[in-house]
Amino acid sequence: MRCGDLITLLRSRTMQEDPGTRLADESGDLTDRVKKVIDGIGCSRREFARRIVMDPSKLSRSLGGTRRFTIAEIVRIAEIGGVDTGWLLGSRAVTAAPDDASAPTALPEGGRPLQIVRETVRLIAEHGFHSVRVADIAAACGTSTAAIHYHFPGRDDLLEAAVRWCMDEDTARRAQGLAGATDAREEMLHLIALQTPRTEQQRRQWLVWLDMWAQAARSTEVGRLHDHYYRQWRNTVADVVRRGVEQGVFRPVDVEFTALRLTALIDGLATQVLATAPGSTTPDSMHAALTAFVEDELTAP
Repeated sequence: MRCGDLITLLRSRTMQEDPGTRLADESGDLTDRVKKVIDGIGCSRREFARRIVMDPSKLSRSLGGTRRFTIAEIVRIAEIGGVDTGWLLGSRAVTAAPDDASAPTALPEGGRPLQIVRETVRLIAEHGFHSVRVADIAAACGTSTAAIHYHFPGRDDLLEAAVRWCMDEDTARRAQGLAGATDAREEMLHLIALQTPRTEQQRRQWLVWLDMWAQAARSTEVGRLHDHYYRQWRNTVADVVRRGVEQGVFRPVDVEFTALRLTALIDGLATQVLATAPGSTTPDSMHAALTAFVEDELTAP
């Protein structure tokens, strides 16, 4: 189904409501249909949340009846689940959307939401969040600004989705590397390699993260998102340090304080790599400094 068709249906259903409006579901029918979509795909709820670019805890609360889905979330669920939005909402009528005529019949791989997020990440990395307009994202996706807004109602929603996508990609690569490590020291060196901005993808992710820092200082909502992800990242580092101490490959150190020091060092060095002139702080010198920290401060004699 075309993205414009979904948008038109939602407009008629919600009487021009804001896409962030919560959908009433007293009977639980909407929630039951969403559960059927997830079961039909055959993936975990966490994986489904990743595919629709949604906080897993929000999906869990919505499925549990303590939170209502938004219109934008239903659009993404229908698209990724490959179902009719009208069926999700208990309606069957779907009409064409004249303002989304530019949208291709065949949606890109991963669906429109992931295309929007990927293009948002690319544009933020190239121009900065505040320089990127919704019209720019729509043009990059070959769709309308209305389509962007119905998937992601506000600019903060786009930033959250971009950061979430970057973090999910990073988590997947991190898990793959950690699974093959023989001990916690190898795990830590793998984490360091992932955080060193050598590749274009790593640089893009860091640039999005730096934009999030700036936005978090001015927005309470983005600040909460930043706190959530940063706490998650620091806990990951602390867990590796803790395992290293238990295995005897790391010295007995204050785990939480060491994680604080190491993550701060990673942040500072990565910022220098991205912000300084070529030849000053390089990915190689950053990697060398972080490896030296592991050898001098952590590795057991």
